[in-house]
Amino acid sequence: MTLTVYNTLTRRQEPFETVEPGKVKMYYCGVTVYDYCHLGHARACIVWDVVRRYLQFIGYDVRFVQNFTDIDDKILNRARQEGSSMKAVADRFIKAYFEDMRQLKIKDADEYPRATHTMNGIQRLIHDLENRGYAYPAEGDVYYAVRQFPEYGKLSGRKLEDLQVGASERVNVDDPDYQKKREPFDFALWKAAKSGEPYWESPWGKGRPGWHIECSAMVRDRLGETIDIHAGGADLIFPHHENEIAQSEAVTGKPLARYWLHNGMVKVDGEKMSKSLGNFITIRELLERGVDPMALRLFVLMAHYRKPIDFTDEAIAAATNGWQTLKEGLLFGYKHGKELGTRDWGLETRKETNQRELDSSQYPITSTQSPMPDPYIERFQKAVNDDFNFPGGLAVLFELAKELRREGNLLVHEGKTDTPPEELFEQWQTLLTLAGVLGLEAQIEEEKPNSDGLTDAEIEALIQKRQEARKAKNFAEGDRIRNELQAQGITLIDKPQGTEWHRN
Repeated sequence: MTLTVYNTLTRRQEPFETVEPGKVKMYYCGVTVYDYCHLGHARACIVWDVVRRYLQFIGYDVRFVQNFTDIDDKILNRARQEGSSMKAVADRFIKAYFEDMRQLKIKDADEYPRATHTMNGIQRLIHDLENRGYAYPAEGDVYYAVRQFPEYGKLSGRKLEDLQVGASERVNVDDPDYQKKREPFDFALWKAAKSGEPYWESPWGKGRPGWHIECSAMVRDRLGETIDIHAGGADLIFPHHENEIAQSEAVTGKPLARYWLHNGMVKVDGEKMSKSLGNFITIRELLERGVDPMALRLFVLMAHYRKPIDFTDEAIAAATNGWQTLKEGLLFGYKHGKELGTRDWGLETRKETNQRELDSSQYPITSTQSPMPDPYIERFQKAVNDDFNFPGGLAVLFELAKELRREGNLLVHEGKTDTPPEELFEQWQTLLTLAGVLGLEAQIEEEKPNSDGLTDAEIEALIQKRQEARKAKNFAEGDRIRNELQAQGITLIDKPQGTEWHRN
């Protein structure tokens, strides 16, 4: 089974082959830190988190770098509004980013470079472009000469003639910045400092970098000249990723990335999400409404990553119901392992149902706790290997979870299962492993009685009294205790080896 991915650059699905065998260099264009993360950020971060996890699952050593854009007009505007600084705003929202993403179980990247920490690399790249004739200074600014790069437009499919017409129609010809450009579609690599703005010293004067050059420099500094995967939202294809290619490849003469992958956009009730429409939803707002983080994660994974998704009340309700089904399966061993206890189910060693670290040394798992009933693993990989078809992979998880739920119900109501405990253990382990690949984690909840309910110790004491009554052939008293427990939501199951119970 070979992994194939859709490459935006070639507009076709291709076998996945890395620059260095067994290793993946992956860069994701991260967030501009001027506000809290919204549903669009949630989708992108979940998608690329799971892509990374899956690559590790199938044996790749993945180095994953995600940047923070901490120099931007939006950040500066917010700082002015708050009477703060660009750094203070950026630091605050980077902290908020990690708070939100950890709730969604997003694994940390290997490195989070910031534009402000990459200033030497940015200036070095601009200098290289200028020396090669791809950049020109203009009154403290530096612009990229788009016409000098013959392959400009190869990612987005745009043509220079159309770009020239479009740029000419959009700009004010009396704008001083426009008048500095040789061509209307040229873009800024370095911007001269304006009064009151933060700035950095440079060979072209005091100023700050343009947005596009930041990512080119961070990729070059952290991952090298050619990486395997460059990922981001579809809204970044043009101009951001197109400009990254022009900047990087003009200097190196090599492809910036082998594969360009882009996730689809998020709509809310069929409309583009925007503050002006009043449908702008941040991650923390959604979670504060009571939406389970895993239900949100599942909502994202239930759609193919390249397709747009529509966030509606019905869609999140369906994802919530789906998560309850998966959660029951993931908790199967914790609820029923002792009843089926023909082997060590590992119930005392894990606080979460899929706490294993996802790295290439542990996946696929082949230890004595092997979760590898081959058909499930193979069907999961066959689905996901088709351009990261996570909805197809989820179908395998739902099949396992529903089967475990059915067996759990049989055990509760009939005291037995249709499937041998060893096989149930393997199915449970498989579900845990595949859920871990998708970052779906079910917490083990401590059962706490209501203020007027019975504690576990009180239940055990009543069961002991019932057993003593039955031994004395006082069956009326035994039935009275059973009925008393039943009235308080406790079901008893009499077995040859003793009486078991569970809360309804």
